[in-house]
Amino acid sequence: MKVVTAHTMQDIDKRAIDEFAIPGLKLMENAGRSCADEIIAHYGVKGRAVVIAGKGNNGGDGFVIARLLGQRGWDIKVYVIAGRDQISGDAAINLERLSQDVIHYCPHEGQLPALHMEHIFQADVIVDALLGTGLRSNIAGVYMEAIELINASGRPVVAVDIPSGIHGTTGRVLGDAVRAATTVTFAFAKLGHVLYPGAEHTGKLVIVDIGIPHQLMDTATGYDFLNDDFIRPMLRRRDRLAHKGQFGHCLIIAGSLGKTGAAALTANSAVRAGSGLVTLAVAESLHRILEIKTTEVMTVPLPDSNSGYLTSSAFQTIEKQLPGKDAVAIGPGLDRRPGTTSLIQTIVESVALPLVIDADGLNALAEDVTVLRRKKSATVVLTPHPGEMARLLGTSIPDVEAIRISVAQEFARNFGVYLVLKGARTIIASPAGTAAINGSGNPGMATGGMGDVLTGIITSLLGQGYSGWDACRIGVFIHGYAADMVSEEKGEIGINATDVLEMLPYAYNKLLKNTLISNLSVFGDL
Repeated sequence: MKVVTAHTMQDIDKRAIDEFAIPGLKLMENAGRSCADEIIAHYGVKGRAVVIAGKGNNGGDGFVIARLLGQRGWDIKVYVIAGRDQISGDAAINLERLSQDVIHYCPHEGQLPALHMEHIFQADVIVDALLGTGLRSNIAGVYMEAIELINASGRPVVAVDIPSGIHGTTGRVLGDAVRAATTVTFAFAKLGHVLYPGAEHTGKLVIVDIGIPHQLMDTATGYDFLNDDFIRPMLRRRDRLAHKGQFGHCLIIAGSLGKTGAAALTANSAVRAGSGLVTLAVAESLHRILEIKTTEVMTVPLPDSNSGYLTSSAFQTIEKQLPGKDAVAIGPGLDRRPGTTSLIQTIVESVALPLVIDADGLNALAEDVTVLRRKKSATVVLTPHPGEMARLLGTSIPDVEAIRISVAQEFARNFGVYLVLKGARTIIASPAGTAAINGSGNPGMATGGMGDVLTGIITSLLGQGYSGWDACRIGVFIHGYAADMVSEEKGEIGINATDVLEMLPYAYNKLLKNTLISNLSVFGDL
């Protein structure tokens, strides 16, 4: 699914009108009709609807909805949060098409709750047609009052295009915002629908065709939104004659004293994600512990002077392990000691294999991010959480979170890496500047070790021969998808990283089985 910014959608609307001679009135009629159809489909052929409309085109859509529902026998009331003289253009034309006895103008604070609250609280559905995707500043006054009243009513809300009060591009709440049960949007989902906190206000998102020409749709600049329908065709099925040598051999460099769990989670996740072979390189004094923690994983002891921490002296042994490997991961649980930092930087400058860098690997880069300009690998993946991203940039977490997509895109372009910026709606950016937004995952993943699992998954996919872009998109999605399956079974509180890695084969199976063609029929007559 393609997701666009509010600005991109406004440009598409303008081009549809200017270049393709589609009247704005027709687009408004199509938008309103689609919303009315969704309301009737969900809430029945008759009922009581309250339309709360603003003075712009979003309000105009609301006027169309009110007229069409009224024609179908619905009891309609329209509350306009403006004076009649403030409404112009196509919205004014659709306002005139309404029966005037259903319209109430409430341009001043106090009018809506004082005179009309009873009708609002008795509605079967409230249509939010107050503010569209063009909103840029915090709401106040009569609009704030209307939004508070809508939310206090407890009635189901259908938002037109976007819940009022949500920034169409960032998903930020601009003062306050409507909490919709359903949002009907036009042509494309907007970033404000899928990014938090906007996603929490959107409810069920319905995307409808309002007659935008396909030429504009196909060439629109947007972002991939990763869901099961998007990811499923990217997954490779296994040939019946396949063997382990065809699914990659991953090398994981991880762990230190007190952090052997990170190493085990990463290596075991690579196995569960489909690797043919996995080798875990770990500090020599911790080697025996990791042999117990990783049954299917091969292990290599690295010199550590019996300290439990790696230094540059380990590089010679690591270098000998590289032949025959297909992908390398470094960082989980390695610690931030100077010797370890030096080792990580040397690996980045020396290893040509696809490389995934996480956790203390990222902290080592933060000491000198220019190391990335000297990287030897053509495929380097960084998987920071917001704190690690802030350290890489020398900025603050709020600065990163405020513009997550552009932060990821700019860093990926500048350093020629794949950047996975973790969090609610993880962002994936490529060296070319393209970006994707993950649609899977849940708050139960806010616990230690989840990032180690993701590192193992992406490394495994790279080792299996997926491109960097595909490995990141598939890896991030399948990670969250498996966690969603765990939460369906156990709830979101108390699940752990091991739960998720053990669910990975089930997640792959669930994604693939809808299109699985059984081979058994081939042998049916034997």
